[in-house]
Amino acid sequence: MNGLERTLEFIKGNRVDRLPYHPILMRIVSELTGVNYRDFCLDPLIHSDAAIRMSEMLDCDWVTVMSDPYAEAEAFGLPVAYPDNAMPHETGLLIMDPSTDIDNLTVPRLQDAHRMRGRVEQIEHFVRLCKDRFFIVGWVEGPMAEYADLRGLGPACLDLFDCPERVHQAMDVIMENALNFITAQVNAGAHCIGIGDAACSQIGPELYETFAFERERELVAHTHALGALAKIHICGNTTSIMPNVIETGADIIDVDHLATDMAGFAALLKPGQVLCGNADPVSIIAKGSPERIRQTVRTIHEQTRGRTIVSAGCEIPPGTPVANLRAFREAAGL
Repeated sequence: MNGLERTLEFIKGNRVDRLPYHPILMRIVSELTGVNYRDFCLDPLIHSDAAIRMSEMLDCDWVTVMSDPYAEAEAFGLPVAYPDNAMPHETGLLIMDPSTDIDNLTVPRLQDAHRMRGRVEQIEHFVRLCKDRFFIVGWVEGPMAEYADLRGLGPACLDLFDCPERVHQAMDVIMENALNFITAQVNAGAHCIGIGDAACSQIGPELYETFAFERERELVAHTHALGALAKIHICGNTTSIMPNVIETGADIIDVDHLATDMAGFAALLKPGQVLCGNADPVSIIAKGSPERIRQTVRTIHEQTRGRTIVSAGCEIPPGTPVANLRAFREAAGL
């Protein structure tokens, strides 16, 4: 079976030759393929070629457009710096005063948004080179994560209490853009759309329900209506919100290493849903022995009765030995 077939059949609950292997690889792709990370973020063809080379090198089952969280934020107007061989970072905030700045927030036009358009081009390139071999995953930022990018995480969390109506107003604009962006990526050939809403692990279940849950569910439903699958990724300890995250209907639910109740999460899954994760990317994958990596995968597999895609809870860091990444892949064969 190839990566696409293996992943689709596994999600359906059918027998596969081994577990799908979906490690989150971003900065380490630059390190191991010799590509400048700035170019990896900004040049669609360089990104796609390097991602395919990395997946071929490590026998991964997927390729993704993931590199950094700023594609949509920059389109909204956030100032972003792109240093050589380092993660991009914002150089200021777009929303300084919610009482006025949110009124100026408008939905970007895809043709004018270089980074967003680049993500679509990456998917088109993936389709040209590997559409029948790898599970191709596009990406959008979830409503809470995007608001935090534009406002700053600390102020964004305070706004949930201080001016919730303004946050809802901003998130409505964010959602319209995300829906448009999902459509463009699925039309380009993505098999799945990842929804990254990392800030949700910081706000607790009540605020998650109020601000993010229904919106994430809408993003999932929209993706499904277009004929693609949906994946939700929320970094951090998501134990308290995991029942709702699963209830969004996403087909793949990522679990970070800080959320440890894998058996409990698996019990909540409906047919056609799987977990993904939750090995610690640093202590287990980057710094652990091959045997410890294999044991971790076996333990997760047993706890979840085989309903988990092999991956770390989040990005595998640069400096991780290739031998460990290969041991991680070999563990998918159990």
